[in-house]
Amino acid sequence: MAEPGHSHQPCARGRGRNERHTFRLLRLLLWAGTAFQVIRGTGPELHACKESEYHYEYTACDSTGSRWRVAVPHTPGLCTSLPDPVKGTECSFSCNAGEFLDMKDQSCKPCAEGRYSLGTGIRFDEWDELPHGFASLSANMEIDDSISESTENCTSSKWVPQGDYIASNTDECTATLMYAVNLKQSGTVNFEYYYPDSSIIFEFFVQNDQCQPNADDSRWMKTTEKGWEFHSVELNRGNNVLYWRTTAFSVWSKVSKPVLTQLMYKWAKPKICGEDLEGAVKLPASGMKTRCPPCNPGFFKTNNSTCEPCPYGSYSNGSDCTHCPAGTEPAVGFEYKWWNTLPTNMETTVLSGINFEYKGMTGWEVAGDYIYTAVGASDNDFMILTLVVPGYRPPESVMADTENKEVARITFVFETICSVNCELYFMVGMNSRTNTPVETWKGSKGKQSYTYTIEENATMSFTWAFQRTTFHEAGRKYTNDVAKIYSINITNVMDGVASYCRPCALEASDTGSSCTSCPAGYYIDRDSGICQSCPPNTILKAHQPYGVQACVPCGPGTKSNKIHSLCFNDCTFTRNTPSRTFNYNFSALANTVTLAGGSSFTSKGLKYFHHFTFSLCGNQGKKMSVCTDNVTDLRIPEGESGFSKSISAYVCQAVIIPPEVTGYKAGVSSQPVSLADRLIGVTTDMTLDGITSPAELFHPESLGIPDVIFFYRSNDVTQSCSSGRSTTIRVRCSPQKSVPGSLSLPSSCSDGTCDGCNFHFLWETVAACPLCSVADYHAIVSSCVAGIQKTTYVWREPKLCSGGISLPEQRVTICKTIDFWLKVGISAGTCTAILLTVLTCYFWKKNQKLEYKYSKLVMNATLKDCDLPAADSCAIMEGEDVEDDLIFTSKKSLFGKIKSFTSKRTPDGFDSVPLKTSSGGPDMDL
Repeated sequence: MAEPGHSHQPCARGRGRNERHTFRLLRLLLWAGTAFQVIRGTGPELHACKESEYHYEYTACDSTGSRWRVAVPHTPGLCTSLPDPVKGTECSFSCNAGEFLDMKDQSCKPCAEGRYSLGTGIRFDEWDELPHGFASLSANMEIDDSISESTENCTSSKWVPQGDYIASNTDECTATLMYAVNLKQSGTVNFEYYYPDSSIIFEFFVQNDQCQPNADDSRWMKTTEKGWEFHSVELNRGNNVLYWRTTAFSVWSKVSKPVLTQLMYKWAKPKICGEDLEGAVKLPASGMKTRCPPCNPGFFKTNNSTCEPCPYGSYSNGSDCTHCPAGTEPAVGFEYKWWNTLPTNMETTVLSGINFEYKGMTGWEVAGDYIYTAVGASDNDFMILTLVVPGYRPPESVMADTENKEVARITFVFETICSVNCELYFMVGMNSRTNTPVETWKGSKGKQSYTYTIEENATMSFTWAFQRTTFHEAGRKYTNDVAKIYSINITNVMDGVASYCRPCALEASDTGSSCTSCPAGYYIDRDSGICQSCPPNTILKAHQPYGVQACVPCGPGTKSNKIHSLCFNDCTFTRNTPSRTFNYNFSALANTVTLAGGSSFTSKGLKYFHHFTFSLCGNQGKKMSVCTDNVTDLRIPEGESGFSKSISAYVCQAVIIPPEVTGYKAGVSSQPVSLADRLIGVTTDMTLDGITSPAELFHPESLGIPDVIFFYRSNDVTQSCSSGRSTTIRVRCSPQKSVPGSLSLPSSCSDGTCDGCNFHFLWETVAACPLCSVADYHAIVSSCVAGIQKTTYVWREPKLCSGGISLPEQRVTICKTIDFWLKVGISAGTCTAILLTVLTCYFWKKNQKLEYKYSKLVMNATLKDCDLPAADSCAIMEGEDVEDDLIFTSKKSLFGKIKSFTSKRTPDGFDSVPLKTSSGGPDMDL
């Protein structure tokens, strides 16, 4: 423990406690002039909230300066039935010091005795734990987490609360303490710090709505010579993120101790102020030494305080170079985020806005953590900053992809602060040819990032041009209007440097394992370093071929090509319904078609219109639509390709100026734009991957067959379209429109888009109808004529299919006429009637004989009962007539007779008749 006043580490003391000093610790005491809010969600319904279970908060202020007071539960999900929101006080309302805002009635009330209030501020002076809203992070500069462990493990290198102060780290890691606050009005942040150790870099700065410090060195905190020192920074209204950052450099560490350089102060050129006037600031004395800021990633600091690039195969976070571990390769490029001097491959100048002549002046000045535009000779001059890149070198692990044209990308973070109509241009040139504007930002723009995709491997120049105003006025009125660039990052640069190393595919050689490229469609297995093939119908991310997660599934209705570089539709589609399956074939629509939008006119009355080119599907995913710029760069020799001369896409747009305006035989095409670079999917749903095709933009379909929608995205990210452009093409079945059919724009959006980012088109054609199947026709059977019957097949009306199966041929069969079958029926009926008559007569005659026999037996039995002479024989004697007439005493029906006949016949063929004996004894059967 060092003695007071001799500590080697900055620290901050709390109030009302004894001062404590710890070796190599930074201590802070903070308070900020703030009025901020935390919005929390509510939980599921349980019970009605009590007053002790919730508190009041204000919503964010709207554009009119209004807000609402809402009740927020202490514990989300614990209770419900909160009080209804009520109108809140105006956003500029605040209580004075010594008062507090009673949220229940929204009025200021004095603090109770023994308590105090800062009014609109909040104080942090107790650091037993990290207060709510603070975050402590640590990092080893820009080392990528995906590779092996870095030279120093920075996980535990954070700011640590120490009771009455908070202390920074003591190692070579970078520790950052952050606090975010939303100010309702401008305010200040104040803190006390103790920082005597010059071996530590201590920074404080503010970002987001306000980016501080300005052009001076106020972000670099000065060492404390006499104990505690006070620091204050003004804050603007809105969101502010406060950063306290430290990086220690130990003399025992392998990290080089920073070199001190001598500060030299010079007047900015051109000098537009008078130092001899009353109240003028004098030029500070030169000679004071200060710490050199770090080098940019990929560079290392030499003994003479210059920054040199690390050799290939190694990486750096701005300090020392480290060789890439086995199984990794350097991610080469350029990353500029420290602007101490202008990089050697960049230059700056000023272009006159009147006669377009270059002036011998500096257009951009470096300011430590950003570069900004200088004053210039006049307000309408162009402040030029140019970066030249000799070429590009894709990673060894990524094989060249003929379908994906991206070879590198440039990303920069910028900001413009303007009081008038300033403009910032970003231009790209190829092979020392004229720069072509890519994007323009007008007016003040908050801190934001922009990315441009590079699709050709050539020497390229990137230019930023800032113009304060387009009007030429005497003097300099808008010198405070500036553009700032905070960082520039370019990937895959030839002869570039690396800030980290990434895994690569390994191949065995005599000298050991070395990095190699995987075949197209293969990803790198992180564990084994072996190339593995992507699963079917997935595509491989071009710049992240690590792990199976790099293989992204294709969307609905699409499949991947052979090398897994893109998803495409082969002009077929299938839709399943509970009743049947619909199959589509759009091969007739595979060729490119064009569509002209409505006429528009410039402010001078010149006519022009937008011209669209479409290539719907097929061609193995090759983009067939081409839009050309035949105006720019006309001096390019024949046979050479010029920058942005033409673009290829699924759907592209160009501006056409008709011949009657230009005076040429053919129209002039300019400003080609890609509207569809990737096919997302094909479906009948109206929404896919965040893209929506509103049905109300076009007249409704009337045939009952839903439209098949093709969804596309564009790679172009613009100022207005932060997520890029998107395009949908509704393909609608229209039997009356022959191939190729007709394309139309939305009735409410004459140029195909209502917002400039999302384009929608309708394609009506018979080729969009489903393929014909057996469900689309029915059979018609003719009547039998001369023994011949015909079966004919016809399409159902209306016919809602095309292609597919053909109608079956007509069937002819032999048949009999109705007269023939009528004759056959009458003959059969007559024969049946005759047969029934004959049978009836036969059975009647047979029954008569049986009755006769039965009657005779009955008569004989009666005579015996009356003591008549006994018969000599019961049988019919010879000569007796079996046909003698009988007289019956009772009549029976034919059915009854048959029943009697069948029931009284004995098995031996004779009838059984009950007889009585003369003595009146029991009956006997004969």
